[in-house]
Amino acid sequence: MTAKQKRKIRDNAIGYSFILPNLIGYSIFVFLPVCFSFILSIMKWDASQAPMEFVGLQNFTQIFGDKLFRGAFMHTVSYALMTVLPTLVLSLLLAVLLNSKIKGIPFYRASFFFPYITSTVAIGAVWNMLFQPEFGPINEFLKFIGIADPPKWVVDVDWAMVAVAIVTVWKYMGYYMIVYLAALQGISGDLYEAASLDGADSIQKFRYITVPMLTPTTFFVLIMLTIQCFKVFDLVYCMTGGGPGNATKTIVNYIYEKAFINWELGPASAGAIVLFAVVLVITLIQFSGEKKWSKDM
Repeated sequence: MTAKQKRKIRDNAIGYSFILPNLIGYSIFVFLPVCFSFILSIMKWDASQAPMEFVGLQNFTQIFGDKLFRGAFMHTVSYALMTVLPTLVLSLLLAVLLNSKIKGIPFYRASFFFPYITSTVAIGAVWNMLFQPEFGPINEFLKFIGIADPPKWVVDVDWAMVAVAIVTVWKYMGYYMIVYLAALQGISGDLYEAASLDGADSIQKFRYITVPMLTPTTFFVLIMLTIQCFKVFDLVYCMTGGGPGNATKTIVNYIYEKAFINWELGPASAGAIVLFAVVLVITLIQFSGEKKWSKDM
């Protein structure tokens, strides 16, 4: 073995030693549980000492025939429709507005980012007080401007998911604002100067320079928001617990109840596999759309 080969092996060993702790943690807490979920999805087991029983696709048949699962799926889709596009648009607009050198800009950026790092439990508790139907500040303001019968928000079947979506947009737009800010600062100022010389106004610069140059970032944000919306659990659990009734029960809430309340690990794992498949299909569609969009740009 030559000295060059020994050096290469040593360098590779050093590199692998750096990623080994993370790889071990990922394998134990993510990869192995995912593999076990695939096994459980075709088994009947309640986490007791009783042996697992192979049931094939019975768990999938059970959840697809369950009205609660179908309802949870539709609630998740409606939640995604109410949050993905508003979060993307607002985070982009905030990034454009805060991509300037005005006095106090770090304070404004930090203020919009702060909700993202705040405890979800605290956010849920505070917003529930704000949405309180009888004397909450939001409804008091709505009454002040002339709305005599404002929504009851989290205790109303028709408005509970809207309330959760509003809080979601508020919480996450600051994070994606930072993502867009990083991308905006990577756009060369020469492009805007050339556009100004050609007589382009601010709207035209935004449409023909900013938006096309941000295409990869927008694609990333779209993917992350979609995945985030389909796996939402904590905010729903803290604000509504899936209620009133089952009006805000999402797929992950359904999986949680099946697994850790009813101890039906087979159907819960089947639901997790369905969720994985849905997110995978949506992501593949978005990848295909992004390629076409990039060519058109």
